[in-house]
Amino acid sequence: MNPLSYQSGFGNLFASESAPGLLPVGRNSPQRVAGGLFAELLSGTAFTAARHHNLRTWMYRRLPSVVTQPARAYEGAAHWLSDAGQGLAVPPNPMRWAPFGWPAQACDFVDGMHSLAVNGSPQAQSGVAVHVYLAERSMGRTALVNGDGEMLLVPQEGGLRITTECGVMDVAPGEIALLPRGMAFKVDLLAARARGYVCENFGAAFRLPELGPIGSNGLANARDFLSPVAAAEPETVQDYRIIRKSAGQFWLSQGNPTPFNVLAWHGNLVPCKYDTAHFMVIGSISFDHPDPSIFTVLTSASDTPGTANCDFVIFPPRWLVGEDTFRPPWYHRNVMSEFMGLVHGQYDAKEEGFRPGGASLHNAMVPHGPDSDAFHKASQAELKPQKLDHTLAFMFESRYLFRPSPFAMNHEGFEADYWRCWQGLNRPA
Repeated sequence: MNPLSYQSGFGNLFASESAPGLLPVGRNSPQRVAGGLFAELLSGTAFTAARHHNLRTWMYRRLPSVVTQPARAYEGAAHWLSDAGQGLAVPPNPMRWAPFGWPAQACDFVDGMHSLAVNGSPQAQSGVAVHVYLAERSMGRTALVNGDGEMLLVPQEGGLRITTECGVMDVAPGEIALLPRGMAFKVDLLAARARGYVCENFGAAFRLPELGPIGSNGLANARDFLSPVAAAEPETVQDYRIIRKSAGQFWLSQGNPTPFNVLAWHGNLVPCKYDTAHFMVIGSISFDHPDPSIFTVLTSASDTPGTANCDFVIFPPRWLVGEDTFRPPWYHRNVMSEFMGLVHGQYDAKEEGFRPGGASLHNAMVPHGPDSDAFHKASQAELKPQKLDHTLAFMFESRYLFRPSPFAMNHEGFEADYWRCWQGLNRPA
């Protein structure tokens, strides 16, 4: 398998062509495009959005995407929810799940998508849905066009080859992928099976957070994000199934030409991937455990400044050196709702129970923090420089309350006795 090529940067105005002379110069829509191609614009924001917010990509393709067969309702993706109204009202208790196992019947990325928690709505264009994908076969000649929101993928087991209209990316556990709203893509497996988490973002597009007093460098640096180069499938590849998601409903058309027929493109509405090992961790070098916001990789803004529609936060390997400090996260009640997952290793606030491939949910104002064992261990530990290594946890944090799905609440891995992990807390003698 030949290595793939990438372009570096986040939010850049990229340009890519699979052969010299295919990309128009000095104009976007010439009377006749080179190579007999068609010009097509994909807009990710309204035309009148401020220049620094505007997202769009011009594509030059063998056939425009309007050349497709009629669609009918699609009966797959049975566990994929998109609206808070489809979730369940639950008591304000902490919730946790064991790793999610594989369905009885092998599924691809779309049919193996299982919603865990939802807030907001694609029709209201706010909020997010959190899913886990459980895939044991590739999509092959099936493509997905998600018109509801962009998709942030966090692989946990098994690598993925993601083909998009802009090109191809390989994404492994420890990396993430960000796929724009409305762009066709497919997911093929690089191993026998693949499991991971998805944040489907209905609100403002993810962007890098402001750094403020941190300065001009740190956290996720723009240069470490990689976007693909133009790479169309051969013209002989036909008979595609195209699944379209719109307002939470799924539609299927069959017998289409490949949607991956873009030979050149330019713009800033592009898929990208990021290796979390490149995250520059900021931490305390004196005392106290700082706010977890310093671990933010990407943020989706809401209409309230400083209060995110969704923050994507990671907890990667790092040094702890605080003096006279309780080093794990403190006990907390948060105005934001927190969905957490674990890619590998152990999370420092839980000695047991929180396992790779599992999840936890602490909604707004639900108390949470280190379990009893983690508290007693950290309270008595010798405070010398300590490296947290071989670990990667993450959080989707949202201003909106998450409503768990029926699948999540009825799953055999739902830990109804999660609350017991704090019952060993007591005052020191």
